[in-house]
Amino acid sequence: MKGAFAESTVEDAALEIFAGIGYTILHGPNIAPGEMFAERTNYSDVLLTGRLRETLTRINPEIPAEAIEEAVRKIVHPDSPSLIENNRRFHRFLTDGITLEYQGDGRIMHGQVQLFDFTNSANNDWVAVNQFTIVENRSNRRPDIVVFLNGIPLGVIELKNLADENATIRDAFNQFQTYQRDIPSLFPYNEVLVLSDGLEARIGTLTSGWERFMPWRTIEGDTVASKGSLEMEVLLRGVFDKRRFLDLVRNFIVFEDDGRTLNKKIAAYHQFHAVNKAVDCTLTAASPQGTRRVGVVWHTQGSGKSLTMAFYAGKIIQQPTMTNPTLIVLTDRNDLDDQLFGTFASCHDLLRQSPEQAESREDLRNRLQRSSGGVIFTTIQKFLPDRESGRDPLLSDRHNIVVIADEAHRSQYGFVEGFARHMRDALPRASFIGFTATPLESGDRSTPAIFGDYIDVYDIQRAVEDGATVRIYYEGRLAKLELKEEERPKIDPEFEEVTEGEEITIKEKLKTKWARMEAMVGTEHRLGLIAQDIVDHFERRLDAMDGKAMIVCMSRRICVELYNAITRLRPQWHNEDDDRGAVKIIMTGSAADNLEWQPHIRNKPRREALAKRFKNDADPMKIAIVRDMWLTGFDAPCLHTMYVDKPMQRHGLMQAIARVNRVFKDKPGGLVVDYLGLADQLRKALADYTESGGQGKPVFDQEEAVEAMLEKYEVCSGIFHGFDFSKYKTGSPNERAGVVPSAIEHVLAQEQGKDRFMKAASQLSKAFALSVPNEKAISVRDDVGFFQTVRAGLAKTTIGGGKDEEELNSAVRQIVSRAVASDQVIDLFSAAGLKKPDISILSDEFLAEVKDLPHKNLAFEVLKKLLADELRTISKKNLVQSRVFSEMLQRTIVKYQNRSIEAAQVIQELIDLARDMREANKRGENLGFSDEELAFYDALEVNDSAVKVLGDDTLKTIARELVDTVRRNVTIDWTAKESVRAKLRTMVKRILRKYGYPPDKQEKATQTVLEQAELLCKDWAA
Repeated sequence: MKGAFAESTVEDAALEIFAGIGYTILHGPNIAPGEMFAERTNYSDVLLTGRLRETLTRINPEIPAEAIEEAVRKIVHPDSPSLIENNRRFHRFLTDGITLEYQGDGRIMHGQVQLFDFTNSANNDWVAVNQFTIVENRSNRRPDIVVFLNGIPLGVIELKNLADENATIRDAFNQFQTYQRDIPSLFPYNEVLVLSDGLEARIGTLTSGWERFMPWRTIEGDTVASKGSLEMEVLLRGVFDKRRFLDLVRNFIVFEDDGRTLNKKIAAYHQFHAVNKAVDCTLTAASPQGTRRVGVVWHTQGSGKSLTMAFYAGKIIQQPTMTNPTLIVLTDRNDLDDQLFGTFASCHDLLRQSPEQAESREDLRNRLQRSSGGVIFTTIQKFLPDRESGRDPLLSDRHNIVVIADEAHRSQYGFVEGFARHMRDALPRASFIGFTATPLESGDRSTPAIFGDYIDVYDIQRAVEDGATVRIYYEGRLAKLELKEEERPKIDPEFEEVTEGEEITIKEKLKTKWARMEAMVGTEHRLGLIAQDIVDHFERRLDAMDGKAMIVCMSRRICVELYNAITRLRPQWHNEDDDRGAVKIIMTGSAADNLEWQPHIRNKPRREALAKRFKNDADPMKIAIVRDMWLTGFDAPCLHTMYVDKPMQRHGLMQAIARVNRVFKDKPGGLVVDYLGLADQLRKALADYTESGGQGKPVFDQEEAVEAMLEKYEVCSGIFHGFDFSKYKTGSPNERAGVVPSAIEHVLAQEQGKDRFMKAASQLSKAFALSVPNEKAISVRDDVGFFQTVRAGLAKTTIGGGKDEEELNSAVRQIVSRAVASDQVIDLFSAAGLKKPDISILSDEFLAEVKDLPHKNLAFEVLKKLLADELRTISKKNLVQSRVFSEMLQRTIVKYQNRSIEAAQVIQELIDLARDMREANKRGENLGFSDEELAFYDALEVNDSAVKVLGDDTLKTIARELVDTVRRNVTIDWTAKESVRAKLRTMVKRILRKYGYPPDKQEKATQTVLEQAELLCKDWAA
């Protein structure tokens, strides 16, 4: 039975969890305005100010009452018209307290009012309230659960019915967007948003897009819940545990401002627990007995490593035993230093200070001449011996210095004899922690000797399962370049050594090897072939999936010459203006460089402006050509294709290709196209990965996506066996449109045809987007376009179509709009030979047209959807009518599904039902009733004996009086207040008795009238 499991069941389960972890549970209507235990004066109040004042007084005993009132006033009255700016302002109050001036001891004093007691969770007030009605700007909204801490609504939870296949957590996400529009006063205080149906659960922030609402898969952090477990319980216990929740909102939320938008980000579960482990390890390592080797955090590419480092920095700074430490953030390249510095700079609220960037060795030494504090960014090359003595200068022997190394690898830093030794000599008592997106290399003993063992591992398999990253696919196109066999031995087998050492190595012999390799790779003929292939390849990629591409070249010379070759083929892609043009080179240089290179050499602000263009999916800049820049630490989620024509190996290769694994809208995966034969290097990287304990494949061969595409293509083709849709691909627009209704009819005529086809077509489209431009994908492109058109038509035509249509992701929709010959929009009604109807006046002419349609199954689906849409409208205003017509429609649907009668008979039943609904719409007008009066009249008329005893005129009088009585007595939340319901019930019974309504029928009539009132009360109350 459907009623056996309702949304309220999920709500009760959530409240039970909150009660189990020590929250006070309150029922929203019980604390509503006017109630005996009211905690709100008006329905527009979103704060429980009594609890707020009480707890502020308790946790700030030294602050006088008038200052507490001033703090409450600052909390109650946001000072910006921007919701997210107000949210940022409150978050500062949350983390730092409210600074106030007040009179004390005859003088002006300054004090800090803390909103929460972060050291003693029991000293705070923890409340979860369900059905918390808020009325604002004539909107009446009721979030399912609001979590209050000290009277402040920090969490909002929206729930859906697990048993209802049409009530999804995506619907809950959409409700959050509606709430922000309709009741914005709730959200200046919000820290977390949670959506769940009991089984699935996701957490996000005010600015999180759908793809950034993430699961929380652990409670204590020691074990990860298996897939298929009750995610809601894991999330609620894992996040809202009092100690963890205080930690989360204080230390793991940041606001990132990119100049265009302000984004609020919250740590994912793997970041939260890794940072806390790292902090514990740091305190141990930095203690007098410690080894100063904190450990290594390995979090796979794309899982937010840079932000994890910022969270770690923000929290370690606050540890009392570290006595205001100095943090040195270490990279091995200037561009990486800039990128990571940018992340930290945007998180300065979290760090409680602005990070600094050392410009030179001398500048670094000067910045380290301090007794405490500071977040200093530097490259490892600045740790060099003194020029005169040749010895490593002692920069500081303080114990509260923490060196945070980004991408801690032996080959990066030259451990033992290289820069790492200089660094350790310069900072002998510092503690060292490494963060890496790729595992330490097999046999590497020196890196653990500097940093220690793994603190936490978050590998590719978990990242993909969690939706933190998408899969990467690999396509090798070396064979198509016609590289002569006799030239292949000239490729130096040691070129990997050159690549890895390019940024920091000055050995002439490696320069020579690199030059030989570069000359061979960068021949004019070869670059011409690659340019043509990239242009063709990427344009076909864009046919299937909008997004961006990056081309990785071996040298700046090759970057420029490849750019020239590409823009000769596509002149419209070139533009000298940084703000225009589809393709740009990202590189550094100087005035001494070749004149031809100068237009592509940009200073830091100009490169940053191009980065913003590239990260903006709506910007026409589609291709970035790079040598080294943007290959690590650069995050452009809309990037889905990387063309690699540069020798790379191991972690450098893994870091580079991970640029395409970022989650973006409905991007199904990223593609790496290899022009240099890097398959062996990928295999070695995979060996490093698995030997280090990593789970999941870092890279999938594109052929796997092609195989999946062909498998789903066969399923779709099998459903259309015997159906000729060739006219769709070759015919005129009218002929193409005419194929679609017949195709839909063909699907619907099969047993479970719609469900099977919708699922297969969706899977086919995603696999197709990953497979393009593989020749096998191109060969079936038009068929895929046809299948997707039929799928879209089914989604629009049938009940539940809204949900299916939403699942048509933005990338795959282009298969219909771009990959087929014509982009004409097909209207299903016109294609079927019908004029689009107005359901409220379904004419006999329209019904006759439907009856005569040759496609009986399509006719049934069209009518069913139209009637279901009308029933949804009726159900919002007339309970009795909607019940009667719903039962009739359901009976007819069952007959159709069971094939117990012919399709023509089923259609006739639907036509009769449509006529009945049309006549019902006219009844109110004929009786002289408003819609509300007709609804109550119908509620009384269901009792035949009452009609006989009282007569029609008396029933009309009762209906009008009921409308007036209910309208005057309903209040906000009355459906949840038993006292108001009891009062209304009594009034209704009194009216029925007054007019002689049959006593034995009064109870049922009263119940029906109250249920009818519930449908209408929301509009009245608002």
